[in-house]
Amino acid sequence: MSSTDRPRRSTGTKIVRFAIVGLVNTAIDLAGFYVLLKLHVPPLPANVTSWFIAVIFSFVANGFWSFERDPAIRLRDAFLRFASLGALISLGVSSLSIALFAGIAGVWPAKIGGVVVAAVLNFLAARWSIEGRLLK
Repeated sequence: MSSTDRPRRSTGTKIVRFAIVGLVNTAIDLAGFYVLLKLHVPPLPANVTSWFIAVIFSFVANGFWSFERDPAIRLRDAFLRFASLGALISLGVSSLSIALFAGIAGVWPAKIGGVVVAAVLNFLAARWSIEGRLLK
């Protein structure tokens, strides 16, 4: 069965799959962040490094399981879109959250707060970067 013969996944199915990938991705991000902090890496560089490791996993899992990749979008271009939007949304929000709130609430609450805020925006960004659409 070719990819054009397969039925398209519903938006609900995509949301559920995206959420599952997101939970695993978040665990990877938080575990990497934890290890880097234990290695005495400062919070912002630790955040960038753990995010980058997690974004590679997220792209592969979402690209092959959550969404239907548009074959007209080259894999490299899809990754660049995905990583760029991820940098603006998830990395930007979590880093801003750490920069603004770590001194007030602590590093972990600031990190987790940033992850939660970025989740919904990331769904739309992932759908656009992998499928080439937002709301269709």
